[in-house]
Order: sequence, then C-alpha cells, then structure tokens
Amino acid sequence: MSAYPTPRHPLATLATAWVATRALMLWLLTHDDLSALGSGGVSHEVRHLYFRWYGILSHGAYPAGDRLWQYPPGAGPVLLAPGLLPGLTYFHAFVALTLLADAVIAWALARAGRRPGHSLRGAALWTLGLPLLLHLPLARYDVQVTAFAVISLLTLSRSPRAGGAFAALGALVKVWPALALVGAPRGRTTREAWTSAVLTAVTLLAVLATAFSNPFDFLRQQGGRGVQIESLGGTVLGLARHLGWPGRVRYRYGAMEFVGPYVQTVATVSLGLTAAAFGLLLLWRVRARRWTAATPYDAALAAVLLFTVTSRVISPQYMVWLLGLAAVCLTSRHTTQRPVAVLILAATVVSSVAYPGLYREVIHSTWAGCLLMLLRNGLLTAAAVLSFTRLWRSGLPVPQRLKSAAPTRNPHPIPAVFRTGR
Repeated sequence: MSAYPTPRHPLATLATAWVATRALMLWLLTHDDLSALGSGGVSHEVRHLYFRWYGILSHGAYPAGDRLWQYPPGAGPVLLAPGLLPGLTYFHAFVALTLLADAVIAWALARAGRRPGHSLRGAALWTLGLPLLLHLPLARYDVQVTAFAVISLLTLSRSPRAGGAFAALGALVKVWPALALVGAPRGRTTREAWTSAVLTAVTLLAVLATAFSNPFDFLRQQGGRGVQIESLGGTVLGLARHLGWPGRVRYRYGAMEFVGPYVQTVATVSLGLTAAAFGLLLLWRVRARRWTAATPYDAALAAVLLFTVTSRVISPQYMVWLLGLAAVCLTSRHTTQRPVAVLILAATVVSSVAYPGLYREVIHSTWAGCLLMLLRNGLLTAAAVLSFTRLWRSGLPVPQRLKSAAPTRNPHPIPAVFRTGR
C-alpha cells in the first residue's frame, strides 16, 4: 500500500487545480501595477513591444534594424495570431492564446501520464509549477514555444515524423526546441525525426521568406548581445561590481546587460562553455549504449539545462522551458531526472523572488540581488550537472553500471586464520 493516498479522480483534481491556479495568475496579471509585482513591468512587453511588432508584421515585414528583434522567422506568426481573435484587444487575445497553449500542454501531459508505465506526476508538476512564476508566463510567448517541444517529445516514440515536425516548428520560433531531438533513439527513429524536422523547417522558411520581407534580419542583432545581469556570467560580474568593479548596467538588446571592462571576456567564456556543452552532448550520444522510454525526455532536459546555464542570457521566462521539459520527464516511470525536477522547482521560486519582486536589487547589484542570483544560478548549475551525470550513467551498459556501482574487492583478502574478532 502506498504511504501517500492518491485522489480517487486524479484528472478531475488536476483540472480543478489548473483552473484555480490560472485564475490566480490572471488576477495577478490584472494587478500588475502593484509595486510588489514590478509596477507593470511584466505586462509592458506585450502591451507595447509585441503590439508594435504586430503592427509591422501585419504589413508583411519583419522588424528591420530593431535591436530588440532577435527571434527566428517563426516568431512572426505567433505574434500575429492574437489578431485572429475578434472582439478582443491585442493584449487580451495574446493572454487567451497563451492560456490555450498552457491547457494543451497540461492535457498532453495528463494524456501521456495515463498510459501504462507512465505517471501523472508530469501533469501535476506543470499544473502546480507554472504558477510559481506568478503572472510572467501569461505575458510572454514561451508557453507557446514550450508546447511545441512538449508535443514533439510526447509524439516522438509513436510518430518520429510528427515529433520532428513539432520540434522544427518550435525551433523556428525560438531555437531551443531543436534540442528535443538530441535523445532520439539511434537508427530509424533518428533518421525519420531529423528528416521530418529539416523538411518542415525548410518548407516553412520558404513560405515565410515569400510572404514577409527581412525574415533573417534577426541574425544581425544576435551577435551584438552582451552579458545579461541574470546569467551565470552576470552573477560573477554582479559580485565583482559590488566589490568595486567599475562596470555599469544598461538596457541593451531587450535586456539589462553589463557594460565595462572584462564583459567581452566573460561573454567569450560563456560561448566557450556552450561549445563545451555541445561537445559533451555529442560525446554522450556516441558513447551511450542503453535507451529507455525516458531517454529522449531526459536528454532534452539535460541539453536545455546545459545550454541555459552556459548562455549569456538567462531570462526569467526560460524557467517555463525547464518546467515543461521536467514535466515530460516525470510522465515516465523510467526517468532519471526526478531530483533534477526538484532543483528546477526550487530555482523557479527563487527566480520569481528576483523578478519581478526584487529586480531593482538585482539591477543595482546589492547584496540581496547578488545572493538571489547566486542561489538561483547555483541551483540551475547543480541541476545541469546532476541531469547530465544521471543521463550519462543511464546510457552505460548494464554490466558496466553494476561494476562501477559495486564496492571494490580486496585483491589480497586476509586468510581466515589471521582474522581477529569474536
């Protein structure tokens, strides 16, 4: 008998929890002007920036020469979609579509959790974990992007072509969903998934390049990005600033970034660490010998964690990605990532305290701001290391795993006649 009683109607319980928590998130969004919630900062991006881009996109062009536009061409249709809902303002339509994507993710996780050998823990983590970010997820389009990655992973085993197509769609909106395919089983599944992903990406890019002008202008803006104050490198610079480093914080490329001596060095180191993370994933892919039903899920989470902690930018909404991938892992009883999911939840709580609550402290590199970033990024780094370590060990052949886990035997055992004791 389980030590913890399970609800008699788990799906009804999850649905009730989803409705209640999303109602709370909506209430917070309508009270975004409260000082404790950042005084309107969270919803500003949709009300002003996204709406401005919508006006440009609706005239058949991507924003050109705009330093804030750093997204692949697939982001255009996502930002145009709110205009399809009649009778609503752009802001209200955007929130409605975000809630719809959120509900699709919860439904897909619950559906997967009902299969044999699976669990509803993933749906529960998403339902109860996303509100830890307060109202932020409703005012960014990262929920929509996460939906593509979640559906890609959950369909990969049954239809590799569909899994590849969804991963490509997500990658054309924000690049990271391409990592959903890093753990696809070798052989036919990998070939079909990646072939489908490439064909989908090429086809959609051709359509968007025909329908819109300036589809690749975003590439010019990415290269100029610096070190965001919430990144791992930004945490180092924030501590240095508090101790006397002469750098400053400026709003650049859509984020608060450090400027000053050694910033470029930190940015270069971050890029080097990202390259090293890619190398580690490639090495795992070559060396792994065992695949379980959860390996594609676990590999996707490990990959996104590694690329997140080594990035020059770690925006608060990145936690939406990690929550979604951790939830997919928990749908399988074979996952190795349960302790990683706990670390991600803890990092999510700290992230919400830092933004929007105490963001001024982070901007000014006070002790409170530095400690918050040190704690949040420390948790994410620990999660990345633990995630990849458990992924690596799970890929070892069974005899090798047992041998490495077994205690070392003494090559020169003491004969019984010389042993002491009673």
